[in-house]
Amino acid sequence: MEPQIKASLVTLLEGIKRSDGTVIAGEMERLDGYLARGRADGTLHPQLEHFLQNRSYPKALMFLGGEANIPAGTCGGRKAKA
Repeated sequence: MEPQIKASLVTLLEGIKRSDGTVIAGEMERLDGYLARGRADGTLHPQLEHFLQNRSYPKALMFLGGEANIPAGTCGGRKAKA
């Protein structure tokens, strides 16, 4: 499911750049569906689940891209290296 989530995130973020409300709404709905399925079957990594739940879509994309230094948000995640 992670490749589909990644593709959806890319499409969503591109839609946001273009201010395309139809794409944004559709991809957010799709991502909510992936989150629900991943929770139901336990296939989502806990950190990815956290990012999707909190709609931290750029961080979710960073996670799926294998980035190690995802900046901490207001939830107190991992600290970014200085």
